[in-house]
Amino acid sequence: MTEQRRYEGRTALVFGAGSDGEGWSNGKAAAVQYAREGANVLAVDMRRSAAEETREIIAGEGGTCIAVVANAIDGSEVQSAVQGCLDGFGAIDVLHNNVGIGEMGGPVETSLESWNRVLDVNMKSVLLTTKYVLPVMERQGKGAIVNISSIAAIRWSGVSYVGYYASKAGVNQMSRVIAGQYAAKGIRCNAIMPGLIDTPQTYKNLADQYGDGGGASMAEARRQQVPMKKLGSAWDIAKAAAFLNSDEAKFITGTVLTVDGGMSCSMVAPPPKAA
Repeated sequence: MTEQRRYEGRTALVFGAGSDGEGWSNGKAAAVQYAREGANVLAVDMRRSAAEETREIIAGEGGTCIAVVANAIDGSEVQSAVQGCLDGFGAIDVLHNNVGIGEMGGPVETSLESWNRVLDVNMKSVLLTTKYVLPVMERQGKGAIVNISSIAAIRWSGVSYVGYYASKAGVNQMSRVIAGQYAAKGIRCNAIMPGLIDTPQTYKNLADQYGDGGGASMAEARRQQVPMKKLGSAWDIAKAAAFLNSDEAKFITGTVLTVDGGMSCSMVAPPPKAA
C-alpha cells in the first residue's frame, strides 16, 4: 500500500527516535512513518548508534533525516537539537516526544532518587522540548505536538511502578495545558496513551514481572490482558501520531488518544508476577 504524503515539505523533530534493542520502538517507527509520508526528520536519541540506525533506515527508503545525539532532560542539549533542526530544515512543523522510562517499585519501595529520576525523564523532557519548540511554532503561526503517554496514566496494569503511573498522568495534563494555552496561536498539542505494545524496551524492562520471566510467557500474559487478545505494535502508535499531527486532525487539540486494544474499557485481571 502506498503511504499518504501528508507531510510533504514539512519537518518533524522526534525525540526518542531510536530503539532500545532490535526491532521497532514507538519512536523509531514514528520517525520512519513521518519520513514515509514526506517529512524531513530530525531524529534525536541519547545513543548515537540508535539515532544513526533510524537515519539509515529513512535514507535507505529515499527519505531525508538528520541524526542528533541529545539528552532530553538537559536544557542546553535540547536547545541545540532544536537549533540543529532549524539550521538543517528551516522549520519545525511537528514535535514528537517519545522519551520515557519506568523503574519498579510502589510507594513504599520506590526511593526518592528513583522517583525523581522517572519524573525528570518522563515529564521534564516534555517541559524542555516544548519550552524551546513552542516559540519556534509561535513565530511560524502553526505547529503540532504529540506527547507519548501510557495507559498507565489512567489504569492499574498489575505492574508496580508508581513513578511511571504518576509521571504519565502528568504528561496527559501537560498536553492539555499546552493545547489550551496555544490553541489561538495555531498550535495543537495532543497525547497518545499506548496500551500493551510489543517493543524491545518492554522485553528489556518488564520480562521479570510476568509469568516465569521469559519473553514468550511475558508476551502471552500481556496478550491475555488485552480484550483483542493481541499486543499492539510500534506502528499502531506511529500511525496514530502521524494522523494527530496531520492536517486531517486540524480541529483536534487537547485530546488524549487511547491506543490499547480495548484494555481501558475492560476489567481484565492483572498478570501474575514472576516468582
